[in-house]
Amino acid sequence: MSDQTKDERAPEDIETAEAERTQGGIDSDYEALVRLLKENEELKDRALRVAAEMENLRRRTARDAHDARAYAVANFARDMLSVSDNLRRALDAIPAEAKAAGDAGFKALIDGVEITERAMLSTLERHGVKKLEPEGEKFDPNFHQAMFEVPNPDVPANTVVQVVQPGYSIGERVLRPAMVGVAKGGPKIAATEAPVEPGPVNEQAEKDA
Repeated sequence: MSDQTKDERAPEDIETAEAERTQGGIDSDYEALVRLLKENEELKDRALRVAAEMENLRRRTARDAHDARAYAVANFARDMLSVSDNLRRALDAIPAEAKAAGDAGFKALIDGVEITERAMLSTLERHGVKKLEPEGEKFDPNFHQAMFEVPNPDVPANTVVQVVQPGYSIGERVLRPAMVGVAKGGPKIAATEAPVEPGPVNEQAEKDA
């Protein structure tokens, strides 16, 4: 029986063999289709990841370029702050009597220093540098540095009541925090508002209280 040729086999055997071959071909085609679909999904997923990476790279590059333009003068501006401070110190050091004396030459000198200070601050402002003078504002540890606390029940606690040295910011960054004194003993601030950052001065004030 095993030596039968195809023509010698019974018709039902031939049909069975043909069906098996057909089924085998279908199974093989189905497996190939499944494999192609899987490969297509993998390629699609890989293409989406590459597109996402390229978009992230584009955004990062644009952000870096924006930051480079916005903060290019940050180091220079920071160095110029000491010049502005010295101009203000020079003006503050002039005795009131000398100002009231009315000497034309001395007054011209004072006016010149004031004009220079204003021009410098105006130039820095055109490049995105902003002066921080937060007196009367709530203390913000991101922009202010608390130097001491002032007992004052008439204003909310952690309100800036004195600016020892103005601060400066550029864009969203701080070039120099404003050095301030904050109120202590008034009504408590809301929980959503920033508390005073602890520092050596503040810790000592708490021990003395």
